[in-house]
Amino acid sequence: MGAIVPLLWTLILLSVNMVQARSRPDTINIGAVMSYGTVVGGVARIAMEAAATDINADPDFLGGSRFALTFHDSNFSGFLGIVGALQFMEADTVAIIGPQNSGVAHVLSHLANELHVPMLSFTALDPNLTPVQYPYFIQTAPSDLYQMSAVADIISYFGWGDVVAVFSDDDHNRNGVSVLGDQLARKRCKISYKAPLPPDPKATRSDVEAALATIQLIESRVIVLHSNMASGLMVFDVAESLGMMESGYVWIATSWLSSLLDSNPSFSSTTAKHLQGVLTLRLHTADSGNKAAFESRWNHLSNNTIGLNPYGLYAYDTVWTVARAVKKFLEQGNNISFSDDTKLNGLGRGTLNLKALTIFNGGQELLDNILHTNFTGLTGPVQFNPDRSLIHPAYDVITVLEDGYKTIGFWSNYSGLSVVPPETLYSKPPNRSVVTQRLNSVIWPGGNTSTPRGWVFRNNGMQLRIGVPRRVSFQEFVKEVNGTDVVRGYCIDVFLAAIKRLPYALPYRFIMVGDGHHNPSYDDLVNLVAEEVIDAAVGDIVIVANRTKVVDFTQPYIESGLVVVTSVRELSSSPWTFSRPFTPVMWAVTALSFLVVGMVVWILEHRINEEFRGPPRKQIVNVLWFSFSTMFFAQRVHPMSSLGRMVIIIWLFIVLIITSSYTASLTSILTVQQLSSPIQGIQSLITSEAQIGFQVGSYAKNYMIDELNIASSRLVALGSPEEYAEALESGRVAAVVDEQSYIDLFLRNNCRFSVRGEQFTKAGWGFAFQRDSPLAIDMSTTLLTLSENGELQKIHNEWLSKKSCSSQASSTGSEKLQLKSFWGLFLVCGISCILAILAYLLSALRKFCQEFTETSDSSSAGSSRTRQLQTFLTYMDSRKDRSRSGSQRQRADETSIH
Repeated sequence: MGAIVPLLWTLILLSVNMVQARSRPDTINIGAVMSYGTVVGGVARIAMEAAATDINADPDFLGGSRFALTFHDSNFSGFLGIVGALQFMEADTVAIIGPQNSGVAHVLSHLANELHVPMLSFTALDPNLTPVQYPYFIQTAPSDLYQMSAVADIISYFGWGDVVAVFSDDDHNRNGVSVLGDQLARKRCKISYKAPLPPDPKATRSDVEAALATIQLIESRVIVLHSNMASGLMVFDVAESLGMMESGYVWIATSWLSSLLDSNPSFSSTTAKHLQGVLTLRLHTADSGNKAAFESRWNHLSNNTIGLNPYGLYAYDTVWTVARAVKKFLEQGNNISFSDDTKLNGLGRGTLNLKALTIFNGGQELLDNILHTNFTGLTGPVQFNPDRSLIHPAYDVITVLEDGYKTIGFWSNYSGLSVVPPETLYSKPPNRSVVTQRLNSVIWPGGNTSTPRGWVFRNNGMQLRIGVPRRVSFQEFVKEVNGTDVVRGYCIDVFLAAIKRLPYALPYRFIMVGDGHHNPSYDDLVNLVAEEVIDAAVGDIVIVANRTKVVDFTQPYIESGLVVVTSVRELSSSPWTFSRPFTPVMWAVTALSFLVVGMVVWILEHRINEEFRGPPRKQIVNVLWFSFSTMFFAQRVHPMSSLGRMVIIIWLFIVLIITSSYTASLTSILTVQQLSSPIQGIQSLITSEAQIGFQVGSYAKNYMIDELNIASSRLVALGSPEEYAEALESGRVAAVVDEQSYIDLFLRNNCRFSVRGEQFTKAGWGFAFQRDSPLAIDMSTTLLTLSENGELQKIHNEWLSKKSCSSQASSTGSEKLQLKSFWGLFLVCGISCILAILAYLLSALRKFCQEFTETSDSSSAGSSRTRQLQTFLTYMDSRKDRSRSGSQRQRADETSIH
């Protein structure tokens, strides 16, 4: 019986194996749709054939089944690619590798969704092929989303802001450029111009010439080329003939160029010198023993007809991904079976046999196995993230040299740009900080080693049209020299000093804006820049919110803000001028403090100091005399108690500060001109309902109407300093609201007017440039340099440093000393008085209790308390006899206590 059980188990296992063997198909059909006439397609076919051979070399890998990989050449045709995929799906194909083109992938993915046939592509890398819309489509190489992120990081790394995109106008390249725009926006950069080309093979040389001729006329010189190989090579050929491969240009080609260089060594050696300085990206594959072994086999596999590029490695790993998923699918006990699609019933007349298209019943299980793939292939770890993207997408950054090309760094989604391979950084925390981004040196087009500026002036370097306001007043800022084209002034000198520090020549010419009779509207001047009538505006232009919406401003080169200036009258001297230094509250608190200190000293000294004793009238007079005499430090009575001395020392220190402050303030009042006006600032002006003047062309008018809600009927336009003076003196306006810089100049020769209150706005002047002009950034940098080295201040001193009257007069009320400036001193004085009184009372009470206990009798409690109080008051009023002490030490103790 014991020998029968093992025999039964052996028979059962043999039966199961025989059933599984019968359920495994002899052949597992896999289709591949590629264009073999392309570099990528030719390399991919050789690599996939090698992978299929390696899989079938081990008959046990698929349990005796043969891995049958069938190829279809789409020959650059999307239609032929679709036909080939249909043929595969008629032949019970469990998976399709391809297509090569993203446009075809969009179409075939709908077919794959319907028939549940997984479709894997390492070349159709359009970011819009999302798993949500196309669940059966899998990208087995990093999506172009990551390639465009790498391009955006390179552009940001070198400090360029605007780029031009040249691309083949098909689904793959068009969508890639769209993603590039999104990635650049995250870096505060942008695509300033898009130049689409007809897709291969329709693009002609004339198409390319027209596109590049337009690019020559715009500012940006950073060109991203995202196209197919044929179009890309044509672009570089035309660019060389147009002089666009010379110094000043930047070319960044996507991975198509690196694939061409890798796979065509003869091309790289003969043509690379025409592409010197071009940057390109290559899919990064980590070095490994398996990769090196495959590279050593490549010449034999390809018969030395084509070089290996990264797409060949991804093609090899894609075949193995399908094989491993099928192996797991069979090991799970699944059968490869197909069923008719009921949606196709009645379709397919004539030779179109649509009924032959069948649904792969195990498609979902095979898809899941593919997505859970986890092995190390020729490209490195093959594993998918939850969003179906490959883990650790990375690229090599390559620059083309005269004799070939070299790698200047790497990009990975993990750490950005670096000069060390990405796999060495995966063990460290991710770091995309700007300070850690790094690439090795580059030799740019034209052989330059310095980073190109990345842009030029519009219209091939024609002179910039610089608008300048033709001012009729305050010409210290902008002044047109009569009869000449020369413009002078503070603003002009700042502009000229800034352009001298630019690292390049700036051709320009000034264009005067205005009729010469009235100051021009500065809003209109800014709008001329926004409408591209002029390229920039230079002058005393205030940077305000509504202007920043239409133009770009530089860093402010001078601060300014609105102030109120009005007529003032000089305060005449009066018999009560001496009272001006203190406010009434300050006078009252000071007088009260003298009385309080006098009372405190009297309490502390009354029992022991003969000067504080006598008839009440005499004591009151002595207290008043003592307290007020401390103001002049002329007190004749000297305190005898330690507590009294402490209070007096603190009080004398406070009196010293108060009298010094009073003396300084009174001196200022008597020696500095005192001015008075009913308007104390912008708030009193708003509530006064009086007329208000403003400078013609200034933003002050709109500000007062929009922000301060002042009626426009109250505003009076004034055109010059002379009109300011006339309007203020005649009473036509109660005040003028203008910028501090103008008012400082106005007050030079108009000392009868004065600024009232503080600046109620904060603004600055800047130069206006057209939206996204790189000049705005460069000029801001030079303005900061001028500020740091002191040149801005020198220009300011030359034009605007003359002394103004506003610094020679003070407004009424501002010179008065407030209680808030001294309340800390009075607080210290009060605390010291309270502590001294408490210490004195506690000591006296203790002494009294000791003496009272010795003489107390047995009277009632109620009468005892009354008598105690009366006795205590008498005790406090009595003079302490210092001669009754038994010893000198006791006298000293009593003196210290009191």
